[in-house]
Amino acid sequence: MVATGNKGSVEQRRSKERKECEGREGKKELISLKKRRYGKNTDKEERGERQWWQLQVKRVTVGCLLICVTLLYALSTVQINFTPTELPVPLSCAPPPDQHSTQPHTNISQPDNNTCVPKVDFMFMKTHKTASSTFLNILFRFGEKHKLKFAFPNSRNDFFYPSPFQRTYVQGYESGMCFNIMCNHMRFNATEVARVLPRDSLYITILRDPAELFESAFHYFGHIVPLTWRIPGEDKMTEFLRDPDQYFSPDGINSFYLKNLLFFDFGQDNTLDPDDPRVEEAIKVIAERFHLVMLVEHFEESLILLRDALCWETDDILFFKLNSRKESTVSKLTPELRTKALQWNSIDWKLYKHFNSTFWEKVEVYGRQRMAEDVAELKRRNTEIAKICIEGGHSVEAGSIHEEAMLPWQPIGEKSIEGYNMNKNVDKAHQELCRKMLTQEIQYLTDLGANLWVTKLWGHVRNIINW
Repeated sequence: MVATGNKGSVEQRRSKERKECEGREGKKELISLKKRRYGKNTDKEERGERQWWQLQVKRVTVGCLLICVTLLYALSTVQINFTPTELPVPLSCAPPPDQHSTQPHTNISQPDNNTCVPKVDFMFMKTHKTASSTFLNILFRFGEKHKLKFAFPNSRNDFFYPSPFQRTYVQGYESGMCFNIMCNHMRFNATEVARVLPRDSLYITILRDPAELFESAFHYFGHIVPLTWRIPGEDKMTEFLRDPDQYFSPDGINSFYLKNLLFFDFGQDNTLDPDDPRVEEAIKVIAERFHLVMLVEHFEESLILLRDALCWETDDILFFKLNSRKESTVSKLTPELRTKALQWNSIDWKLYKHFNSTFWEKVEVYGRQRMAEDVAELKRRNTEIAKICIEGGHSVEAGSIHEEAMLPWQPIGEKSIEGYNMNKNVDKAHQELCRKMLTQEIQYLTDLGANLWVTKLWGHVRNIINW
């Protein structure tokens, strides 16, 4: 009986094992059948899952990089302030006149041969979104041509903006050093600037219609102004202008980009009431400090006035439009939006109207007819050099630019800024000029010896975000 029972028990176990084995084989066959039938969907699901994980890894990586670079960027603004023995600023450190081409004044409409010496000591107050990158290229070429000394920022392409300028922000600064040109972005501080440049330096700046400037600034800086992140809808600028007070906070991070940005750049309080007497006082101080205030809307006329004031040559003021946006990304302001933008930026509008008036007073002194003739000649020369230098004669999107030196700096999350390609068959006589005229701001600063390690690191992060 025991033997029979054991035998039955063994057979039961074997039967159970056979069923389990058959079950496993059946499952394998079923899985194999599903793969044959639905293999494509399974592969798509696997690929989709991999792509999702890759996206998450990319987001985490970019986030970590962004935090690290932001911390570095913030820490780079920490300056150790001390008061060294103050030495007087030298009158000028420019080469002797015979080394920087003292020559007859050969302006087109004034053919007399009165000898004059080009003015080489000047400060250009670089305001935001005002064609200032185009003008900077002119200054870089002039300074390099005459072997002048630039006062550059240290580690960045701005003087630790938006902090008010301090002389210790200048790369390699020591008391008593001599510089000829200062021209990078800063928040203006007249007292500190005067401690860097010769006493007889000319002060120059440029303004733009505040409505157009607001549109450009909103588009370019919007991604780094957190208060814009909660504005609903696709057309954030229109929604913002519908009721700015609903979204704007004077204490918001980078909020100064969206209200009276010109006034802020000049070191003033951009949140003042437009009727506050301090506004008119500030405009008066700016007018007394700056010898020439140019206008974007009359850029050629501005350059002619500059040439006349500094005793330069027409060759010195040739230019290509740099750092310009694709036409498709520019929001066309309706009359209603323009009115709202001017109301919101009413201090900038006061500033602009004042210097628009003084600008045309200078044109009258120069001579309307003479100005018209010189502008026409400047445009002719620019068209002529563009045909020589620029491939196709026009700007192209960033993705179509061949040389790194001609790649423009892009806003975060976009590639909306256009640049140029240089003609391949430029004759030797124009090769150097063409290359310099087409070189973008950051690359030209590097060529001139500026230390931009923080800016370049930030640029790599931007490129990853824009990728």
